[in-house]
Amino acid sequence: MRIVTLLVIVVLLGFSCKEKAEKSDVTSSQSQKTEKFEDSDAMLQLGCYRYEEDGNTIQFDITKVGEKVKGKLVYQLSGKDRNTGIFEGTLADNKLVGTYTFDSEGVESTREVAFMVKGGALVEGYGELNNEGTAFKDYNAIRFSSTMPLRKTKCE
Repeated sequence: MRIVTLLVIVVLLGFSCKEKAEKSDVTSSQSQKTEKFEDSDAMLQLGCYRYEEDGNTIQFDITKVGEKVKGKLVYQLSGKDRNTGIFEGTLADNKLVGTYTFDSEGVESTREVAFMVKGGALVEGYGELNNEGTAFKDYNAIRFSSTMPLRKTKCE
């Protein structure tokens, strides 16, 4: 009986070690994929980007860079309600475009936002929106000429 119990324990330990090694290989390949993506797309990095001046604050905490870019985005503009939410989008040709799902005064809303990665900063883009005001009509017509560039900073 002890031999059978010992054999079962050895087999289970063997599977456990193999599973950990496979997970490690997957994590390693995902990490390499992310690094390549960052290199090819104008140095977008994990971390915090911020603009703060004249009573206006925009904070973008990027938590994932890869096939999808994810993060927390907060707008607190002078004279307007603060809104806080989650960004999920894609990065191509130095342009980060995605959906911003946010709360403002207890109401959840969604709209598209766009940023250009330029000189290590994020410059917000503006363009004509659809009738609902939630998505860009023409991605090629987005203008990236914001006077409020978000610069890489230490996370708070």
